[in-house]
Amino acid sequence: MIYTGGLDHDYSLTDWIKVIWHGLPVDLSVAAYLTIIPLLLVIFAIWCNRCHVKTIWRIYNGIVALLLALIFVGDSALYPFWGYKLDASIFFYLSSPVEAFASISPWLTVAGFALVIFLAWIIYRFLSGALKPFDEPFAPILMRWPVTLFFLLLIAPLLLAIRGGLRESTMNVGYAYFSQDQYLNHSAVNPAFSLFSSISKSDDFASLYEYFDEDGRSELFEGLFNTGDCGTPKLLKTERPNILILVLEGFGSELIGTLGGQEGVTPCLDSLVTEGIFFSNCYAGSFRTDRGMVCLMNGHPGLPVTSIMKIPAKSSKLPSISGKLVEQSYSASFMYGGDINFTNMKSWLLSHGYSKLTSDIDFSVSERKSNAWGVNDDITFKRLLSELKDNRDSLWHVGMLSLSSHEPFEVPYDKFDDKILNSFAYTDSCMGALVQGLKESNVWDDLLLIMVSDHGFSYSRDGFLHTPRVHHIPLLWLGGAIAEPRTVTELMNQSDIAATLLGQMGIDHSDFLFSRNVLSDCYQYPFAFYTFTNGFCMIDSTGTTIFDDNAGKTIFVEGDGNELRLNRGKAILQTLYDDLDSR
Repeated sequence: MIYTGGLDHDYSLTDWIKVIWHGLPVDLSVAAYLTIIPLLLVIFAIWCNRCHVKTIWRIYNGIVALLLALIFVGDSALYPFWGYKLDASIFFYLSSPVEAFASISPWLTVAGFALVIFLAWIIYRFLSGALKPFDEPFAPILMRWPVTLFFLLLIAPLLLAIRGGLRESTMNVGYAYFSQDQYLNHSAVNPAFSLFSSISKSDDFASLYEYFDEDGRSELFEGLFNTGDCGTPKLLKTERPNILILVLEGFGSELIGTLGGQEGVTPCLDSLVTEGIFFSNCYAGSFRTDRGMVCLMNGHPGLPVTSIMKIPAKSSKLPSISGKLVEQSYSASFMYGGDINFTNMKSWLLSHGYSKLTSDIDFSVSERKSNAWGVNDDITFKRLLSELKDNRDSLWHVGMLSLSSHEPFEVPYDKFDDKILNSFAYTDSCMGALVQGLKESNVWDDLLLIMVSDHGFSYSRDGFLHTPRVHHIPLLWLGGAIAEPRTVTELMNQSDIAATLLGQMGIDHSDFLFSRNVLSDCYQYPFAFYTFTNGFCMIDSTGTTIFDDNAGKTIFVEGDGNELRLNRGKAILQTLYDDLDSR
């Protein structure tokens, strides 16, 4: 709390004590888990005086000390960026360590590792105190049975602590939750427990989020996503435009004046909304790039504790915009200035028809070092414009993911003193130059340019980091293929882009089970749904509900506290995991 900003809030001493008190059961559970092996070593040593129990125990203590230090330091370091406790998703990013640490400055990384070593040494020295009884030989053999029985009896309270007491529910992260302030709840959660409990939930998809029996789930879910294409107005001049999907890293409403955010940060984007089809009520499906890209391209809403992109056996079975376009004789290519292997993106792109991939290795050494994540946006955007002008394919689709508006927010631009605002303004200027270049080329006339964010961004860092204002993102269609400008105000998900686009092109999208054509007259129940770590938000015309599965309760309600809205959100989440398990 001291490191992540707890001192900046007006928390009372009572709040700090409550964090410790309510987190204690989870801390005890972790301690009990870690004590089981030493307990067995004690029993073993009673009967085997000449065995090297102390050596085994020292090694165990060293492993535990290093592991706990890594977890606690990693949780504290990443929480300001992620806004949620350390979980199994950390392993998705550690597979590419350079990119995983790109968000953190070098000096902070060095300081973090130094702190890990220091804390590991302290923990190890503390645990070593438990070895002192082994300095003297155990009692004679006649004492072995009663001493063994005594230690066997100690297993019971350890198992009780592991389970979390005698209540019907077993120990879970929600035991530490006590407040409406999610920061206090997160502070109370033991990060080691959060990490290992999330690992245990990584594979058994069908068992996750089982809120209703099958009949109840089916009844609530029925009709939520079946929109069809009845009475769809045609907003494009042609059914077969060339399609450029430009994904802007982290462009959330808090930094976009048109969406009620900071003024003057994205002047190019703000000026363009009147030139195309602007979807003003679009919400990102998730909170990380790997999940947001699946929402966008596969029309599949985000999942709280699962990254589908990291599971090729599942992600390759999802329908995709690119796959549908390739079936219509489009060529498909993708550009990203960073490591395209990060979070398994390369495998995912190739499995969905992208035949040409451009990434950091396709740029010069100096260019790929221009940003902590890879190649800065001004370089990649210029490369993209040049390649589009030279493209000789009769029909093409190009996808691009920007990079520079990301921690550590270091860009070759100097408009604002604030690093964050400056980096977003920089990417906006690069995007503006791209659009102007396209307008001046022969590419523009047949082009449909779709600009959207991969996920939102919490600039203010006030309160809970997954409120609707954070997930609200821009969606803009531009280009010569647009018949006329208009604003679409219907509530929608990022995952609805697939069905909406394919509906405009007259391409069947019935296999996109969770994507809706929001321009169709059949779109009778507009709503937005997104997820965050172990929770979801459901927004419709009656209001907003945010549900935290760790706490097992609603943590935010705006407007009517509609129970049906909550249950529909639960049914969607349950259905998403049932569907994933079946693929």
